[in-house]
Amino acid sequence: VQLVESGGGLVQPGGSLRLSCAASGFTFSAYGMNWYRQAPGKEREWVASISRAGNLRTYAESVKGRFTISRDNTKNTVYLQMNSLKSEDTAVYYCKFSDGPWGQGTQVTVSS
Repeated sequence: VQLVESGGGLVQPGGSLRLSCAASGFTFSAYGMNWYRQAPGKEREWVASISRAGNLRTYAESVKGRFTISRDNTKNTVYLQMNSLKSEDTAVYYCKFSDGPWGQGTQVTVSS
C-alpha cells in the first residue's frame, strides 16, 4: 500500500495549487479518501473527505469555499484544488484512507 502526494510548492497569498495523491496497492475505489495537513508546531488536522464514488464531499470550516476535493478512480488518484490561499494554509499536506498508512506529504508554503 502506497500513497504519494505531489503538487506542493511556494505560492503567494491569493494564489492556487492543485495537490495530487497517487494510490497503489489497494482497491482505491473501495475507500473514501481524506486530506490532512500539519502546520509547523501544530498537530495534524483533517482538511477534506470524499466518498468512494466521489459524490459526497466534506470540508473543514477553515477551507470551505476555497478548497475542492475530487478523485479519479480510473487513475487511482485523489486531488485537492486549493484556491484563495492564505498564509495559514502553510503546512505539509497528506492524503489517507481509513486504515492506510501516511505518505510522505507535500509541502505547501503560502508567502509573499
